[in-house]
Amino acid sequence: MIINNKIYKYINNLIKNYEPVYLKNIKKYYNNKKNIKMMSDNLQGRFLSLISRLKNPKYILEIGTFLGYSTLCLSEGLKQNGLLITIEKNKKYIEYAKINFKTTKYNKNIKILYGNALNVIPKLKYNFDIVFIDADKKNYLNYFKLIFNKVKRNGLIICDNVLWKGNIIYNYNKDNITKSIKHFNNTIKKYKNINSIIIPIRDGLNIIIKN
Repeated sequence: MIINNKIYKYINNLIKNYEPVYLKNIKKYYNNKKNIKMMSDNLQGRFLSLISRLKNPKYILEIGTFLGYSTLCLSEGLKQNGLLITIEKNKKYIEYAKINFKTTKYNKNIKILYGNALNVIPKLKYNFDIVFIDADKKNYLNYFKLIFNKVKRNGLIICDNVLWKGNIIYNYNKDNITKSIKHFNNTIKKYKNINSIIIPIRDGLNIIIKN
């Protein structure tokens, strides 16, 4: 968590339509699962939902499904006949996510693809309005390069964990993942045909707009 805990709680308490039941249930049933902290929290989830509602996308791509919390948040803004494709390489997570999707009205709009995203992305034929990257951090730049030409003009690429627990400031000489994220952020800053900004929500989101 990058922001002060008291400020975080204050912001959360002021969120209108705090957290849908289907998202609360994911937290309730999977609270004791290993790696549960990888899941988006309420503040980040409501932010993703807000972005999706503002964009009203036809096609969304998510790289890294986990339990499907962020998937459902992004689905809230889809057009009625829209499609969210989410890629996951862990079969157990896919099983959990499918269970979570079935309880919602968004299930028919979500398609899960199993496999390594580096191999799956080149096969996709869609032009995406939003891409959300939240998978292995060492490949962020590779994912970005693979999906860039598949993103519509004025489309969004949102990358999670770009502050990496603050390690990009305090520990980047010791941690290879931190080095990868720091390199990714620096590369994005120099990239042509985009605008970007890092927002310190939870572990940091890099919001990139394709010009």
